[in-house]
Amino acid sequence: QVQLVESGGGLVQPGGSLRLSCAATGQSFRSFCMAWFRQSPGKEREFVAATSFNEAATYYADSVKGRFTISKGNGKLTVHLQMNNLKPEDTAVYYCAADESGLLSRLGDRYDYWGQGTQVTVSS
Repeated sequence: QVQLVESGGGLVQPGGSLRLSCAATGQSFRSFCMAWFRQSPGKEREFVAATSFNEAATYYADSVKGRFTISKGNGKLTVHLQMNNLKPEDTAVYYCAADESGLLSRLGDRYDYWGQGTQVTVSS
């Protein structure tokens, strides 16, 4: 059974930083694409960032480009999202996702596994 567990969310002031982590268990994720999505109350789920299994390619939403960085941890079983210069509009529940096909995508429907989410709140 594949499981993804996010951590690192919290409350931060505008302009601050947070680092989200997603730990994968249950299967080797060496060939998986990993991504982060987010969802705010009353809004649809939104793509944030994605990386190919070897980090050779990355995608970012225009709204986070230059502020957020997606990366994989040691052994490729973790994925991080470094979020800098946070804005109130970044407030959302952030979800980690994995796609076993290995095809990098911005589409949530392409991802096979999802974490439970971690809350990020940006407020003064």
